[in-house]
Amino acid sequence: MTNGPNPLSAVWSMVSARRLSKPQPSGAGTVDHAALAAVLDRLRADGVRSLAGAATDLAAYRDDLSQIDPDDLTPRASLAFWLNLYNAGALHRAGQAFSHELDSVLRVPGAFSKPWATVSGESMSLDDIEHGKIRRFKDPRIHGALVCGAVSCPTLRSEPFTGEALDEQLDDQMRFFLRSGGADLDREGVTLRLTRVLKWYGGDFVRPHRMSTLIPATKSQIASAISPWLDPGVAERIAESRPKIVFAPYDWSLGCSVG
Repeated sequence: MTNGPNPLSAVWSMVSARRLSKPQPSGAGTVDHAALAAVLDRLRADGVRSLAGAATDLAAYRDDLSQIDPDDLTPRASLAFWLNLYNAGALHRAGQAFSHELDSVLRVPGAFSKPWATVSGESMSLDDIEHGKIRRFKDPRIHGALVCGAVSCPTLRSEPFTGEALDEQLDDQMRFFLRSGGADLDREGVTLRLTRVLKWYGGDFVRPHRMSTLIPATKSQIASAISPWLDPGVAERIAESRPKIVFAPYDWSLGCSVG
């Protein structure tokens, strides 16, 4: 299993991303994400190997989005814009890893730290997009929507995010992510295993008004904060049994799946 990113580098990427302008969408525009939908269809049919031949399509999609000012969009359409742009970049990096027979996207030099797109005159990496743009919308559900080209990251939706359907899509993503291993309560109700994504970003769920926050949250606070997206029976058992909470290891092996 590939080791994860250096913790100090991860913190620096969060701090550095704050140099970017804060999203301030106030328009009425929408975006056509059909080009990304076509890549997702191929990924669902053929798996990660399909990404090796998708580099040109993903780059063209990125370049089309780069012609748009996301602040001219509605707030929901703007967040969908950034989510799709990030995921397209993560798929592009995963395709590079597959093409070079690498076992993890982390083996791609600068996968998350080198520039991926230029939008409204700002050049930004995937880390920049996540921490400098997406998290500043103050919606913790984004952590069930972003992918990283690794086995343990959330499963991709079979459709791009859109402004019109975004709330429903993000709620569905969080429920699926937690139900499919992100929050696993054992049969006896003794131990709750949470995805490591919640160790890294639990503070966003506990204090969404402070996103993007570097302040950690306690395990019990996180378990309580994610309860709206848990199956009601599981949430009730957690509240009653007060299980021991542990964070599962994160598998950074190359992998992308579509739900």
